[in-house]
Amino acid sequence: MRTLCASTLIGELFVIGFAGLVAMKDPDLAMSTVWTVSGIAMLVSVLLCGVITRPGGIALGWAFQVALIASGFVVPTMFVLGLIFAALWWASVHYGRQIDEAKARFAAQSASAEPDAV
Repeated sequence: MRTLCASTLIGELFVIGFAGLVAMKDPDLAMSTVWTVSGIAMLVSVLLCGVITRPGGIALGWAFQVALIASGFVVPTMFVLGLIFAALWWASVHYGRQIDEAKARFAAQSASAEPDAV
């Protein structure tokens, strides 16, 4: 699960950077504000990669997805991209857990199939 979720978060890092470039063109937004918010969001994206497997890591990831969708109020395209990445996050969590369970079953079967070494 960790690999799939981290891949999604790294993809979001790039999307946030590009959204910052788009938001920079808005004359109502200060460039320093845009890059402070974008930079913090990019940093959070990277830090979340390290806490995915810890308690609450998945919930923090969901909160990040909600924040990414909400960024659509500044850059409207982010509504669509946020929803796409939320779907990718769901798939990463769902299928990642299935893969982890399959790996655990395979490891258990391999361990029980090995003859006792003397």
